[in-house]
Amino acid sequence: MLETAQDTDNDKAPPPESDRRNAPPLLTVRNVDFWYGEKQALFDVNLDVYPGEVVCLMGPSGCGKTTLLRLLNRMQDDVPGARMTGEIVFDGQDINDPKLDVVMLRRRFGWVAQKPNPFPKSVRENIAYGPRIHSIVDEGPDMDLHVEDCLRRAQAWDELKDRLGDNAIDLSGGQQQRLCIARALSIRPDMLLMDEPCASIDPIATTAIEELILELKEHVPVVIITHSMAQARRLADRVAFFHLGRLLESGPADRFFNHPKTLQTRRYLMGAFG
Repeated sequence: MLETAQDTDNDKAPPPESDRRNAPPLLTVRNVDFWYGEKQALFDVNLDVYPGEVVCLMGPSGCGKTTLLRLLNRMQDDVPGARMTGEIVFDGQDINDPKLDVVMLRRRFGWVAQKPNPFPKSVRENIAYGPRIHSIVDEGPDMDLHVEDCLRRAQAWDELKDRLGDNAIDLSGGQQQRLCIARALSIRPDMLLMDEPCASIDPIATTAIEELILELKEHVPVVIITHSMAQARRLADRVAFFHLGRLLESGPADRFFNHPKTLQTRRYLMGAFG
């Protein structure tokens, strides 16, 4: 489950054993502030992500959701003038520890972008590239089995098994996005980060990806940005609501949608802004 410093003491019950197996958080964000140069984008953000859950980050455009998502695997490192204070701990380790191998950290996060972004290479190579350069799977029969397994997990094997040599750019949008999910899974990540993965695909492909996310969460927790309240209702175990760079509230999805705590949340859910 997910908790923040903004929650009241009554909300801080331990996660139900049937849902979270009483596991400790895999990722903890504490008192994080972030700046792009002189502009502060995040203010005192506190967030926990537990195994076996989907956490939906919601809020109007420009509220800090993507900034936070990119901080989790240090994708903001090369942004000129970027600066963070606070602490992000992943699997017991401070991700900003100078001794940490950033390449190995990023390998532990699967990333799926808003628009499908396959490599302009074959379907097979899109999946095999990461495991090969990270020495996760040897080339040859083992890699063939790994490619098949990743495509099956992404619900794309039946459609793409006869197109492994085709250029991924020639696939449909929905096929490309499922291939990108298979590519993210190919490095055996410990967490999936998804930035509006259904924003640019059709409803049928969206349904397939939502079903996939619900299957994957049992093995890999998912942090996903979505502007769709309907999608968040279908997917989220927990919701974190951002407004003007602040995490205003977070908690179980049913509580968030049925009993929002703040005026801004209620106005957002009513469509007053966003």
